[in-house]
Amino acid sequence: MKDHIKKKLKLKVSAIKDGTVIDHINALSLFKVIKILGLDKIKNQITFGTNLDSAKLGRKAIIKVSDKFFKDDEIDKIALIAPHAKLNIIEDYEVVEKRIVEIPDVIHGIAKCFNPKCITNNEEISTCFQVISKEPVRLKCHYCEKITGQDQIKIK
Repeated sequence: MKDHIKKKLKLKVSAIKDGTVIDHINALSLFKVIKILGLDKIKNQITFGTNLDSAKLGRKAIIKVSDKFFKDDEIDKIALIAPHAKLNIIEDYEVVEKRIVEIPDVIHGIAKCFNPKCITNNEEISTCFQVISKEPVRLKCHYCEKITGQDQIKIK
């Protein structure tokens, strides 16, 4: 199909007045991101699309959330599940800030250690991980020193 025809066939999604757009989510991670952010339980208007063409990711997903601005710990959760994500902060229909999510060097209290014998899974101790790789994500538990791979990450 010719490029000018493709452009005419693209669907438009309505703009949001105020809120956040999370773009460049790996298509397979869309519903994980929705769940870890609790977006499946809020009353705000949410628009999402998945399996959209992306030169960078092949297939990507996008989420638009009206009247919601994410806190740092929520952005860290996004980074663990969708490390290529970008946030666009929208105010009065304009992008006022663009943020690239970044995985911090140390993760406190937001991920669960996959080792069932780890003290954090058996006592009231907050988890702590050293990030040993950001691509793919690999975390080393401060307490039991087990390595958690990207496919094993569970968000609290």
